[in-house]
Amino acid sequence: EVQLVESGGGLVHSGGSLRLSCVVSGFTFKNRRLSWIRQAPGVGLEWVSSINIVNSGLSSTMYADSVKGRFTISRDNAKNTMYLEMNFLKPEDTAVYYCAARYSAIATMRSGDYDYWGQGTQVTVSS
Repeated sequence: EVQLVESGGGLVHSGGSLRLSCVVSGFTFKNRRLSWIRQAPGVGLEWVSSINIVNSGLSSTMYADSVKGRFTISRDNAKNTMYLEMNFLKPEDTAVYYCAARYSAIATMRSGDYDYWGQGTQVTVSS
């Protein structure tokens, strides 16, 4: 059974930092694409960042323009865990953050293309 479990959300002031974690079980990282996707109140799902791990162990990363330069996605293969380091947080970053995984390594920003989702973790940034 594939499970994705997020943690690390919370309440921070504008300009603060948080690190989200997503522990993945029953799903290997290699040649797969994993992403962080968020949903703000009253808004649809927004793709944030993704990472792809290839056979050689190298990874490629992608970011939405709204978070580029502030967020960093990474993974720890030994721990089967993906991270999202979020710095210089803004009130507009407030959302429920989900980690999502798909069998294909092909990049996609469409939430419907992901096969598995976590339960989400709330991030609230106060002004």
